[in-house]
Amino acid sequence: MSATNNILTDTFGREHTYLRISLTERCNLRCTYCMPAEGIELSPKSHLMNFEEIYTIAKTFVDHGVTKIRLTGGEPLVRKDAPVILKKLASLPVELAITTNAVSVDRFIDTFKECGIKNINVSLDSLVSAKFKEVTRRDYFQRVYDNIMMLIEEGFNVKLNAVLMKGFNDNEIIDFINLTKTHRINIRFIEFMPFDGNKWDMDKTVSYKEIIKYVYKSFPQEKVLRIADAPNDTSKNYKIDGYQGSFAIISSVTNPFCDSCNRLRLTANGRMKNCLFSASESDLLTPLREGKNIEPIIQKAVQAKLKMRGGMDTLEKLKKPELHGKNRSMITIGG
Repeated sequence: MSATNNILTDTFGREHTYLRISLTERCNLRCTYCMPAEGIELSPKSHLMNFEEIYTIAKTFVDHGVTKIRLTGGEPLVRKDAPVILKKLASLPVELAITTNAVSVDRFIDTFKECGIKNINVSLDSLVSAKFKEVTRRDYFQRVYDNIMMLIEEGFNVKLNAVLMKGFNDNEIIDFINLTKTHRINIRFIEFMPFDGNKWDMDKTVSYKEIIKYVYKSFPQEKVLRIADAPNDTSKNYKIDGYQGSFAIISSVTNPFCDSCNRLRLTANGRMKNCLFSASESDLLTPLREGKNIEPIIQKAVQAKLKMRGGMDTLEKLKKPELHGKNRSMITIGG
């Protein structure tokens, strides 16, 4: 299939081979940067994709070149039919991965192995129990930490996603990196991003440059090794010489990776987002239920993808609440 007739190639020549599917808007945590304090209005169950619809839409994307699918939420493992969905998608010729908060991940170890899932991303924003409780509004730190260690012991490739917020957990950057000394784990520091209801402002964002400054204050510069990034990688990867694991920085705000973006998103209620920052969505579920061909809708959505951050191509635009406030809360997008 050539790029010229591939419905997943946009007007900038970016070929989209990576689909992130949100299984649910529900979560067993209430992270402050993800969900507004007052909560959100959840989609009625009848408006959400069932497992057959998830498979059918996913297969359409795979038929047109998607080679990787990541399942997200909310928290994907709170969905009762999560094992059924995992096994169904595992039958497709793709790399299947999952992002979880690890609260209940211990119950799914065998399912992950059966489905060939090797790469698991875990959201963990603090190594301090009290701060974990503050940011998640739940007291599950020890359970999550123990489950992360279990995943490592079971041989999974584990990445820890830590959203950095100035004055909250930026003083833990080195503590996170020190986890990689004796554990085969990848720590990913993510810049705090704007979404509906998360009270974002630029002053809370810990930038790529600031993170590197923290690192060079604690480690000799010659010991901080730059690792080659994978194609379409969203992160800039590093390793401390002699450490078992590695760390990375995802700089969506101050140094975006839009030029090489290869990802698309499918929300739990069957809407396609061509960019994490974009407020526009394309309904795939309704036409699917009506027996219509969803390929032209997918192609139109891909063709409408803007060059950078959903049109917010400068920090000045990103700072305008009237622009990023039109987007969903992070919990209903799916990461």
